[in-house]
Amino acid sequence: MQELTPRQIVEALDKHIIGQHDAKRAVAVAIRNRWRRQRLDTEIAAEVYPKNIVMAGPTGCGKTEIARRLAKLTGAPFIKIEASKFTEVGYHGRDVESMIRDLLDQAISMVRAEQAKAVTEQAEQLALDRLVQMLLPEPGPTATSPRPAERDPDAEDPAGGWVSTDESTEARDRLRQRIREQVEAGTLDDKEVELTLSSRPQTSVMFANMGLDQMDPSMSDMFEKLIPEKSKTKRVKVADAKRILIEQETDKLLDEDKITTEAIERTEHGGIVFLDEIDKIATPEGSGGKGSPDVSRQGVQRDLLPIVEGSAVNTRHGIIHTDHILFIAAGAFHFAKVSDLMPELQGRFPIRVELQPLTKDDFVRILTEPKGALTTQQQALLGVEGLDVVFEPQSIEAMAELAARANAQLENIGARRLMTIVEKVFDEVNFDAPERATDGDKAFTVTADFVREQVAPVVADADLSNFVL
Repeated sequence: MQELTPRQIVEALDKHIIGQHDAKRAVAVAIRNRWRRQRLDTEIAAEVYPKNIVMAGPTGCGKTEIARRLAKLTGAPFIKIEASKFTEVGYHGRDVESMIRDLLDQAISMVRAEQAKAVTEQAEQLALDRLVQMLLPEPGPTATSPRPAERDPDAEDPAGGWVSTDESTEARDRLRQRIREQVEAGTLDDKEVELTLSSRPQTSVMFANMGLDQMDPSMSDMFEKLIPEKSKTKRVKVADAKRILIEQETDKLLDEDKITTEAIERTEHGGIVFLDEIDKIATPEGSGGKGSPDVSRQGVQRDLLPIVEGSAVNTRHGIIHTDHILFIAAGAFHFAKVSDLMPELQGRFPIRVELQPLTKDDFVRILTEPKGALTTQQQALLGVEGLDVVFEPQSIEAMAELAARANAQLENIGARRLMTIVEKVFDEVNFDAPERATDGDKAFTVTADFVREQVAPVVADADLSNFVL
């Protein structure tokens, strides 16, 4: 990600998202600016703050998809979270600071995965050593096996002969090597060994109803330390034991302090928060003038102000400064406008991007161009049953036309309408697929007439479409 130019980022997003060029350019420049800032002198870098973005556009036009694909492109900590999950302090709901804690947890997971990958080979060798030890324990001293120093050098060997310690050790090493090779080859995978497993109950689950994530981080840490680890011995197959032992050895090799320090650094200087559904906390003019019947909306906006502008958030791993975290907000803004947000909050999102509603031509491209297009998915799913599905070009046009018509007549839900259309087209085929394949009817061609036959009556009947589409 660090080497991608804005043009390359846009090209990568184009592979999965149709249209919305302005939004793609805005996020591409914002991501590239993170890379540029990291190469500035410390003095000037401290003064360069991220230009937060707010994307406004109808539902189903690609806002969330841009965030999802951006998360895969960037190597920085990234979380997507809905603003509607938060409420101001004193109300039932999540504290806005929890998004920063979630971001740090994501960064810690990323850094741990990277460092675990670096020590994988060493962990595998240590795990194999432990597994061979379980399969071939070291022998204890026996009374019938005199030590070499205690034997008379001139005495004859007892019946059956006597093996010297050196020879015995050499033979045992050869046996251990053979067992090790068998374990690596997988020939002993079904054999069982005894393994001691340790676990600590998850406090976040035990105190879920008490809102443990809202507690002071030191209090949360105290609860975890109060609960002792539980150990139990369990018989598992060698294949499972190998995986468990690799995980245990990997944990031993990792430096948790180093992981936490690097994760905090990444979070503060490269973290990205995608704040979806921000229009749900706007306070549009209407009933009661400026304000909302949901009293917590204004409170959430006020709580967001210091987080977005820059503040210190206390977490169980340390303090996180949010000054250089990039915030990307998005919302449909059907019943509210960006200007309905508090002026102070608007000022913290200086870049505004308007996303355009999708048209029939866009729907045609969505059905054909992306790697994971809905048509491609349907072909792959039915291919599992042995059906060969072919789409005529006119059938794609028909599905796009029906989706556009449904959006015009009913609620405009954008590209999400295509999912409903495609599912309706393949309703009977999906149900009858196993029988078709068994009867030898393995070729299925989707025509425009078939599409209209399946979907058009539902779109035409407005009352029925409210329930189906």
